[in-house]
Amino acid sequence: MKILVIGGTRFFGIHMVNELVAKGHDVTIATRGKASDKYGDRVSRIIIERTNQESVKNALSGKHYDVVIDKIAYCSNDIKYVMEAVDCDKYIHMSSTSIYEPKHINTIESDFNGVSKELVWCNRKAFPYDEIKRQAECALWQEYFDRNWIAVRYPFVLGKDDYTKRLLYYVEHIIKSIPMNIDNLDYQMGYIRSDEAGKFMAFLADKDVKGAINGSSEGTISIKEIIEYVEKKTGKKAIIDKAGENAPYNGEPEYSINTEKAKALRFRFSVLQDWIYELLDYYIKLIS
Repeated sequence: MKILVIGGTRFFGIHMVNELVAKGHDVTIATRGKASDKYGDRVSRIIIERTNQESVKNALSGKHYDVVIDKIAYCSNDIKYVMEAVDCDKYIHMSSTSIYEPKHINTIESDFNGVSKELVWCNRKAFPYDEIKRQAECALWQEYFDRNWIAVRYPFVLGKDDYTKRLLYYVEHIIKSIPMNIDNLDYQMGYIRSDEAGKFMAFLADKDVKGAINGSSEGTISIKEIIEYVEKKTGKKAIIDKAGENAPYNGEPEYSINTEKAKALRFRFSVLQDWIYELLDYYIKLIS
């Protein structure tokens, strides 16, 4: 298939593009042209300024793709600029579980109603991250309901290639005895591994599914469990103090993500407990 990837040059986007290429798809990546990549001649490239409507129109008008995978649509205007410019049979939007109000144990796709929520045409700075991502989905549900689209919802993505370094924060602060303010120590939360996040989006390219779909590793873990593991492995003791630095996952509720819809397509995510401790070991070695 002829596939356009908007973004795709870092983190799990790299896993996604590599998987698409490995499957034999004709892949074009659309970026600002500022980030280097290692795809070589395996992909084609076009230059696009994602937040500029005229740039998007000039780059995409008159072109047809079987699938467009949009890794970097953050707000409703981002959705509009692409949907009104490109001709495609399927559009896959990188959404987020942050759109749920709020996430909870066994969060399912129907927990967010993109039809009844008021749609606001906005740019990326109009609202906090969770709200601009909701507005991006609202644009799909309300303005482009007749188009063939998928909104993929992930929780926090983890991996050795995680540029956000949020999980690394906890490991580093424990080893270096830096005080942390943590407001959800005992809450169970879900995550997804970066390579699987990329592979699942590539998997969806030729699947007959529409609307929202969750992706997440099986199982949950608490920050307390993470800290206890690092303490045991390093002999260090975490300093938890309200006067300390605010931890990255503060404000997150207790939740798990239901992936039955993905399972019905015969995609199986890994078990969180099977890989997260290996990742923590990697971070411990990195900091020690």
